[in-house]
Amino acid sequence: MARAHWTSIVSATALLLCSSHFAWGADKAKSAFDEFDGSYEQSYAEVPVESIQQFVQIYGVVKENYLVEKNDDALFQQAIQGLVGGLDRYSRYLSAEDYKQLLQYTEGDLASVDFSLRYDNPLQQWVIYNLKADADSAKQGLKNGLAVFKIDDQELKKLNQDQVRHLLAGAIGSTLNLQLLTSNQPLNIVRNTKIETDIESKLLSNQVLVLSVHVFQQDTANEIKRLIESHGPRVKAVLFDLRNNPGGLLSAAVESADLFLNQGIIVSTRSRSEGDQEFQALPSFEFQNLKVGILINNRSASAAEVFTAAMKEHKRAWVAGEKSYGKGVVQKLFPLNNGAALQMTVSQYLTPNGKMIEGIGVQPDFNYPLQHDARDDNYIEHVADLLLTQK
Repeated sequence: MARAHWTSIVSATALLLCSSHFAWGADKAKSAFDEFDGSYEQSYAEVPVESIQQFVQIYGVVKENYLVEKNDDALFQQAIQGLVGGLDRYSRYLSAEDYKQLLQYTEGDLASVDFSLRYDNPLQQWVIYNLKADADSAKQGLKNGLAVFKIDDQELKKLNQDQVRHLLAGAIGSTLNLQLLTSNQPLNIVRNTKIETDIESKLLSNQVLVLSVHVFQQDTANEIKRLIESHGPRVKAVLFDLRNNPGGLLSAAVESADLFLNQGIIVSTRSRSEGDQEFQALPSFEFQNLKVGILINNRSASAAEVFTAAMKEHKRAWVAGEKSYGKGVVQKLFPLNNGAALQMTVSQYLTPNGKMIEGIGVQPDFNYPLQHDARDDNYIEHVADLLLTQK
């Protein structure tokens, strides 16, 4: 398999683009402590004195006049969270406990919550079951039999089993916003139960090989190659199902695209702190005559969008479904001396044509969202039939 040539070497295998709305990326090969050393004093000197004075003034007003007394630590924590959280929708301050929990998870893993949902016909609502008494979600007040109204602002009542399951899944350690039918107060629930992420393959009767890639991991490209070769010359086309794929490793997305591209830029990056980089494909003609399709939806994100955009813009794949999520940035973890950490956006990704992904997403060639009352297998078969008609 041709490996992508990276004109600027970075720890790309450690850059995680997982999304599912609450994503992170960490470059563990380079310590954030090293980046901080020697830069604090200079940064402090650059802060305008007037701004510091205004902050101290506001701090004093809040400390003395707010309805409920707040201690200094709580006020400073709020100030830090506001500083980092106000940068963009991904950057955030992690407490020592949050950071410790994050590091316990394996990069690139896909996960769900620690309970299941099933549809209750008499209630006509989705209800919680399989929740153990000592589970983290139970400690937050959830219990079996409670009806769930919304997940991430999507009402569940009209969704099918696959759609609900996809809402529950995401990058391990990320959170979802859950609202019970009987409460107006939403809860943030951590996805902490690992889901097996092997690529699912199925050869349809029309000889289209469907590869469902749940997340881009270190060995994804090799597994794609193995699955295609294992089905031999019977395969007329390959359809990548990247729906609900939250991302994964940038390197895996680059290597997977490189299986089907023989030249050109796969993705480029812009970073103020780490410099601009380009990821180039190397000549390879192994799968050049194989027709390729990609199926995406509005929860396909990050590395999945990098792969899709590269294949689409090089006219190497026909893309169907709906516009992707639009996460074209990566976060890096900066540990702090008190055990906490900053999770901060450091890089932006651009398509081969220089287009932004962040906040925009990737538009399919054929807009074809899955209807609520449609069977998923029929939907995929129809997309596969349409793929074979593409020139």
